[in-house]
Amino acid sequence: MPKRIAIIEDELAIAQNYKEALGRQGYDVVHYADRASAMTAFESRLPDLAIIDIGLGDEPEGGFDLCRDLRAKAPQLPLMFLTARDDEMDRILGLRLGADDYLTKDISQVHMLARITALFRRVDALATPVQREHLERGHLTIDQQSLQARWQGELLDLTVTEYWIVQALAQHPGHVKNRQQLMDAANVVLDDNTITSHIKRIRKKFKAIDDSFNCIQTAYGMGYRWSI
Repeated sequence: MPKRIAIIEDELAIAQNYKEALGRQGYDVVHYADRASAMTAFESRLPDLAIIDIGLGDEPEGGFDLCRDLRAKAPQLPLMFLTARDDEMDRILGLRLGADDYLTKDISQVHMLARITALFRRVDALATPVQREHLERGHLTIDQQSLQARWQGELLDLTVTEYWIVQALAQHPGHVKNRQQLMDAANVVLDDNTITSHIKRIRKKFKAIDDSFNCIQTAYGMGYRWSI
């Protein structure tokens, strides 16, 4: 069964362009012009990936609201922003709300398709059983069979990208992972600010369970390490 991609975009011509490009790659593509129609449809069936514009009709921040609602509804659903807004603060906010990627509309179709393919590859890898079922690092337990990470026994609602970053860091405690190594582990292309935003979100999720959490440490000028 082909993967279903939902495009939430209020400009019909742009949406049709993306829909045709993704359809040629074999994806099942559905389009929604506003946040309300998208959320109504998602009540009966979630897509395999949601591609969201920020400005939706008369809602200048409708895409942000949709991302927040979807992330609360489906913590592991891959979410991607595709927007004309290239302001750094918009990018940071999008990632803080839980998006796995943030693209601007000046990106080429070839590059966009490559990013989507990479994101699906990570999702598929998460769903592939591995021989070793558990990775334990102090209070952190990663159950690779059920694809869940817990801190002090409490479940962490990590996005796809966040899961890979945590696993990459915890795999070898004390070893500094630079930003390129974290991107390689997550199988995605991100800039330095985007990696920093993901690290901040991950720390926030740990601190929501344990305010004293400090296992993800910054090695200034180098990257990040997991410290027990």
